[in-house]
Amino acid sequence: MDPKYKRVVLKISGEALSGNGKNIDFDVVNNVARQVVDIHNLGVEVCIIIGGGNIWRGRSGGHMDRTTADHMGMLATVINSLAMQDAIENLGAQARLQTAIEMKAIAEPYIRRKAERHLEKGRIVIFACGTGNPYFTTDTAAALRAAEMQAEIILMAKNVDGVYDSDPKVNPNAKRYETIPYMDVLNQHLTVMDTTAVSLCMDNNIKICAFGLATEDSIRRVVCGESLGTLIC
Repeated sequence: MDPKYKRVVLKISGEALSGNGKNIDFDVVNNVARQVVDIHNLGVEVCIIIGGGNIWRGRSGGHMDRTTADHMGMLATVINSLAMQDAIENLGAQARLQTAIEMKAIAEPYIRRKAERHLEKGRIVIFACGTGNPYFTTDTAAALRAAEMQAEIILMAKNVDGVYDSDPKVNPNAKRYETIPYMDVLNQHLTVMDTTAVSLCMDNNIKICAFGLATEDSIRRVVCGESLGTLIC
């Protein structure tokens, strides 16, 4: 099946990479890497952003200074991103890691034009450290990078298989939306992404597809146009 999109940003929650009591479940990492390489081989240009919640969340710091806690979360995204880069390269594809906070010994600093050049040369690009600023989530980083890289859609791979009108873990009768407008997400305070990220996508007309990472071949199926999860547009 031919891909529907030419350039995508894949946003993976950190929690989606954890499993079996592990901070990083490498079966999950390898499964994501395989699907990324599959769509890359179909001609799709792929950017990846991974959260750090499986290792550290800023709100886990209790009474810790918020800026310090958020910086710790940014470093957690680098650990996840290095694992993903390694898994992708083990499958024979080229991947480049760029960080919003410079750490030149292990990654390139984020430079938009350089990232675009990597995509043009057939490389997969992974963005880490969020926006590089505290008080902004990796969801907002995904929206920002999608706008900068002129991506057509953000693929939100999560533990939940879409956007619901209430928490499906609490309410067994929760309704999953197939499509929903940006403003409804904002007005109903749905937690698929933070409000800053949704607003940025709305302002730049970037679609968001929220789907379950555990669904078999979900990334490839969404990229190829299958109706999976919830489309926010």
